Amino acid sequence: MKRHNLLIVDDEKEILRSLRLTFTEDHDVFTASSGTEALEILQQQGIALIITDQRMPEMTGVELLKRVIDLNPQIMRILLTGYTDTAALVQAINQGHIYQYITKPWERQDLRLVIRRALETYEMNLENQRLAKELQMANEQLRGENAFLKTEIHKNWQCTEIVGCSPAMQHVLDLVHRVIGNSATVLLTGETGTGKTLLACYIHNQGPRKDRLFIEQNCGALPETLLESELFGYKRGAFTGAVQDRKGLFEVADGGTIFLDEISEMSPMLQVKLLQVLQDGRFRRVGDSEYRKADVRIIAATHKDLPTEIQKGRFRQDLYYRVNIFPIHLPPLRERIEDIPLLAEHCLKRQQHKLKIPPNGFSEEALEELCHYSYPGNVRELENLIERALILNTGDQIQPGAWKLVDFIDIDYPIRVKKMEHAKIQRLKELYKGNLDLVARAMGISRTTLWRRMKDFPLVD
Repeated sequence: MKRHNLLIVDDEKEILRSLRLTFTEDHDVFTASSGTEALEILQQQGIALIITDQRMPEMTGVELLKRVIDLNPQIMRILLTGYTDTAALVQAINQGHIYQYITKPWERQDLRLVIRRALETYEMNLENQRLAKELQMANEQLRGENAFLKTEIHKNWQCTEIVGCSPAMQHVLDLVHRVIGNSATVLLTGETGTGKTLLACYIHNQGPRKDRLFIEQNCGALPETLLESELFGYKRGAFTGAVQDRKGLFEVADGGTIFLDEISEMSPMLQVKLLQVLQDGRFRRVGDSEYRKADVRIIAATHKDLPTEIQKGRFRQDLYYRVNIFPIHLPPLRERIEDIPLLAEHCLKRQQHKLKIPPNGFSEEALEELCHYSYPGNVRELENLIERALILNTGDQIQPGAWKLVDFIDIDYPIRVKKMEHAKIQRLKELYKGNLDLVARAMGISRTTLWRRMKDFPLVD
């Protein structure tokens, strides 16, 4: 048995001395000559067991034990009393909830056995309490994870593939593969609709945390107080409606990844709290004084220019340095037109699966039309256009004009076509190791035409 702290309370010095000698070899013994003195010791020391006499001036043993229950109900309570003190015994059992009473005079060995058994019960109660707390925490973790998993299932993440063969996207993928294998904080920047959420999910699913949760939170979707509770959780009674403790995303996602989309929309107060999590992994639930730790990888994203936001006083510079450890910029779709045919086919397959529409494809003219639109909404807009066209389409293939957009206009179409052709020639040259005869054959043109088109490359740089 481990060494415990015992508190002995009696107004007779000889009894205090005798009991101290009985237990001091095996335990650390504190003594008090009154209930008031005992309460002061209880406030300062972690006491496992208290032995108190019943008849003392100012405060009886039963009154003291009632106070002990309020301070710490786990403390084992022993009452010393005389044979004829039956009323005190009944009161001690009913109000002081004593573990056992000991009559005067006592046998030393019998007393040592009673205390040993009481301390064994104390240790067992603590262990049961620890196990119950761990079980409660595990159940809360599972409930939280199940709730988020149900949400994620409905999102139908398609994170197994990033579509793009353009030089701009190859550069992005090169950066991604450099950071996937560790837990460095990543900052994704780019216009709305460029695929920042998809890329964040891809980084998580291809990395060492793939078996744990990936949770997305848009920082601009909730008011400050609700976002704080969502991220860090809250303690029961922290505010009206907080009827029980609740874990936040950082606890639920422990071991996994949190994607903070539109981090620039986070309030200054929350920016300070997020900074602490990034610095030392610590945070506090709303209304709680206890610090907690969570091992979470953070991927942040924004469509705004954070240095400009810093200059305007809307984003903390120290937080920027923390989230900007590994920046990745996603180019707008108008700067990666070579990817449009691949993206269009990919989006078409996704929408066909979603809408349960039989397979069909694009006419060559429809693909050309897709390639000379500016896409202010980027990839997200492309997918929306294809979904609309698929619903409206009545033929075997999607035809030009199926998007039903008034502003679907040609912007620098000849230059775009040349850029796409340039990229295609470059890919074929790599594939056939510079053999231009094979490149021309694959493109269905003569070698002379190939040379002529290659001479036009400077025009599109």
